[in-house]
Amino acid sequence: MEVLPRRRISRAEMTKRMARFGELKGSDGGLPDSRMPGCERTLYNVIGFQPPPGADGAVTSPVGNDASRLAAIKVSEGFNLGYCRAKPGKGPMMHNHDTNETFIAMTGTWRCSWENEKGEVEHVDLRPLDVISFPPGAIRRFQNVTEGNPDAESILMFVIGGNEPRAEFTDQSMAELDRAGVWPPRA
Repeated sequence: MEVLPRRRISRAEMTKRMARFGELKGSDGGLPDSRMPGCERTLYNVIGFQPPPGADGAVTSPVGNDASRLAAIKVSEGFNLGYCRAKPGKGPMMHNHDTNETFIAMTGTWRCSWENEKGEVEHVDLRPLDVISFPPGAIRRFQNVTEGNPDAESILMFVIGGNEPRAEFTDQSMAELDRAGVWPPRA
């Protein structure tokens, strides 16, 4: 005997819960490191990622304030899913999340780095369909390290837990952004 509740869903309702990659609207702004050389990337908010309440400064939505408003599927069901598209050598600075973050390489090779128990940076490289899952509080970053054409972008999928996850760049990253003159934003 079935125990779980059943729900019949119309095609129109399911269409609102579908996203075609070619129709996604990406953003390359809205995060503290968005204007930092070497951090250029486009983030695609596929599912969820509503802006966290009261976020300011280094604390923001993991996809930034711009992409968080561009959700293709606007639901809050305990997780968020997006893509990052970047050229080799590009990716965000060291940061942290208050929930789990899981990376899945879709194309290319992606280096996923973290601070270990001694505060030293370690990394692993993910190839297509490889997965790594960072627990809440782990200082991490990712970077496209695909060899070959320096203008060929690769795609990384990320899944982040929670309905309003928050991201925060490390103090070291924020100091580097300040020294480079890209944060705080200047008029």
